[in-house]
Amino acid sequence: MMFNTAIAGKRFKELREKSGLTQAQLAQYLDIDQSYISKFEKNERQFGTDTMQRAADLFGCSVDYFINEQVEHSAPIIALRANSFTVQDLETVARINKLALNLRYMENLLEEVNW
Repeated sequence: MMFNTAIAGKRFKELREKSGLTQAQLAQYLDIDQSYISKFEKNERQFGTDTMQRAADLFGCSVDYFINEQVEHSAPIIALRANSFTVQDLETVARINKLALNLRYMENLLEEVNW
């Protein structure tokens, strides 16, 4: 397994931009300063494990996706229509994505058992 912390910021930024969220919105959700998001995306700083897990939950991916080049990501398909998102909205999205990720994991386990 190959860990590459240099890709964490790049992948985080890609997911943030695909989701249409600003650095300020994510900073509010993650309860960190917006400049910290900017530095993380430039690989000048690293997130702690709790922050990384909250980001992974929001984006519907595993923490491994941020640090392991071999891990693929296929985001859950959720359509939201809003001009802005509150922290509570993002927390709800994170919970839904976590459920979807857990379901996908369980389905994969069942496929392995039933091969």
